[in-house]
Amino acid sequence: MMTTTMTPLLVELGTEELPVKALPGLAQALFDGILDGLGRRGIAFERGEAKPLYTPRRLAVLLPGVASTQPEQTSEVLGPYLNIALDADGQPTRALQGFAAKAGVDWTALGRTTDSKGERFVHRSTTPGAATADLLEAIVTDAVAAMPIPKPMRWGAHAYGFARPVHWLVVLLGRDVVDAGLLGVRSDRMSRGHRFMHDKPVWIGAPGDYVEALRGAKVLADPDERRARIVAEVEAAARGAGGTARIDAGILEEVNGLTEWPSAVACSFDPAFLAVPSEALIATMETNQKFFPVLDADGRLSEHFVGIANIESRDLTQVRQGYERVIRPRFADARFFFVEDMKQGLASMNEGLRTVTYQQQLGSIADKVARVAALAEAIAGQAGVDPALARRAAVLSKADLQSRLVGEFPELQGIAGRYYAAVENEPVEVADAIDQAYMPRFGGDAIAPSRTGQVLAIAERLDTLAGGFAAGLKPTGNKDPFALRRNALGLARTLVEGGLDLPLAPLLSAACDGVGAVQVGKAAAAPADADELRDFVFDRLRGYYAEQGITPQQFEAVLAAPGATSGPLLDFDRRLKAIAEFARLPEAEALAAANKRSRNILRKVEAEVPVAVDPALMSEPAERELADAVDAAIADSAPLLDARDYVAVLGRLARLRPQVDAFFDAVMVNADDPAVRNNRLALLTRLSGVLGSVAAIEHLSS
Repeated sequence: MMTTTMTPLLVELGTEELPVKALPGLAQALFDGILDGLGRRGIAFERGEAKPLYTPRRLAVLLPGVASTQPEQTSEVLGPYLNIALDADGQPTRALQGFAAKAGVDWTALGRTTDSKGERFVHRSTTPGAATADLLEAIVTDAVAAMPIPKPMRWGAHAYGFARPVHWLVVLLGRDVVDAGLLGVRSDRMSRGHRFMHDKPVWIGAPGDYVEALRGAKVLADPDERRARIVAEVEAAARGAGGTARIDAGILEEVNGLTEWPSAVACSFDPAFLAVPSEALIATMETNQKFFPVLDADGRLSEHFVGIANIESRDLTQVRQGYERVIRPRFADARFFFVEDMKQGLASMNEGLRTVTYQQQLGSIADKVARVAALAEAIAGQAGVDPALARRAAVLSKADLQSRLVGEFPELQGIAGRYYAAVENEPVEVADAIDQAYMPRFGGDAIAPSRTGQVLAIAERLDTLAGGFAAGLKPTGNKDPFALRRNALGLARTLVEGGLDLPLAPLLSAACDGVGAVQVGKAAAAPADADELRDFVFDRLRGYYAEQGITPQQFEAVLAAPGATSGPLLDFDRRLKAIAEFARLPEAEALAAANKRSRNILRKVEAEVPVAVDPALMSEPAERELADAVDAAIADSAPLLDARDYVAVLGRLARLRPQVDAFFDAVMVNADDPAVRNNRLALLTRLSGVLGSVAAIEHLSS
């Protein structure tokens, strides 16, 4: 058997600085494309710990082992059937002779095979596999062509394009340069070092030398190594300033994609700026400048921050002063806006909302605030919150949209309102709720921590959903202009994670009624359908619970249970977690199958099934035992259902398995005697009812 030599492979594509947010995805696409190209051509490779390598100026794939050749290539071409290929004397017809000539062999060298239509001739051949080096140009070209680049850039007079202009290409198979051309460059073994600290070619002797050779040229090609260096340097600089660095994962990734040789620079600003809401200062440092704020021992923002340079500067003072200079005007603007907003006051800001359209058919933002305030006040009483506080928080909840600070920093919606409410001595519950109404702000964010904040968050999302559906803004495909999907999930999460035992259906109906009362000229919104909204919310919950390990079958089982969707989502959540625990029991599959069988039998019955079970009509021991077991299970489960202890209910029902199995093994449900048959159907109805008291467990049956 022929053995194939495994040789390391390096492919590096050198470019101008690539888009920072797209960089990881581009690197992954090149990596996946090359592995796919090798696999499709049957070229064996060892992936090992390989991963995409990248910096702002390069994308690279480094594999520890790639086969030097393809395996032998076999082909099988089917020819004519024997009745067409051979004449009555067994001699080849012109059809067979033509097939053999096309294959380049004598007809006697052809093989035979049989299919459903009979025996036929076949030509089988084996050719040696191509050398991997001869295939790499096509593999790399295909991988690059398949990369997700929405708007390729063109340079010079070239007809081709890429995310950024391409300047060099390294393709090494072992120590050999593989001759390849791509996007106007030819391959060699010369990479490039850091643009400023090592602006010269870097010799790559073999793929295994790549990472170390670039490190010597002040380039960290491994994004994990680069990221770790950034974190270590930022944390060290923060400790030097007597604090702790705030390292946002998103900002860290952006800085990682902006640097090849990161170096921390400790900076500071005038402590007087700390009178401005810290969120505005942090937003300026992180979002606008990609700096890392430093927090003091109490977790509050300090006057220190850390910048990351893409160079080890000989004059660190100049770099630090440049970083400090660039944020000063933004901080000064934020302070001016904050002071002017406090002079204006929340009442004046609120008045301005009357002239700002929320949506053509739904009126102004002030109209929305009025609807949300009415909802919040009504919900508050059910949630154990002071209705007056909930209404006050709702009334002030959008005022900061008219503030200068939010105009400059839109991400401070709610946060700015909290500061202004505190300055005007509003109750703490009101000020906090104004901010928390936006929670969760993004996937994975926590819900509002306070009860008043939760009430306002629920009211806000109810109105947004009802209004969006009434105005015909239902999400379609990727389009969701009012973020209704996110609002539906935020509503559900707040109700469930907040432990709020509020029925969903009345909440949706109240929101729909509020929106239905809106009349804005001739463009009045149509009434929203509360049932449609409810279904929309439950659709969002599928993914939410899937992330928690709930299977689609378990979700459908609870969704199909009588009354499960009309009660509180908190109750739905308890049922789901109970059914997930029940599904792990050994009795679960058998009982699910039995309930499925019972429902199928009952579904086919055209006549009305008696409600009561008559013991006098029972002739089989198994049916008497099942009837007694069902009666006992119903009696035992009733108080548990009242207490919504669904885990205990399903645990009790699991004990029915022996009697259920015995019944279906020994008893003929469709007996000849109509009275006996109807009695057994009544027993099955009773059994199915108790088995489905928590969830439609038949959905668990495979």
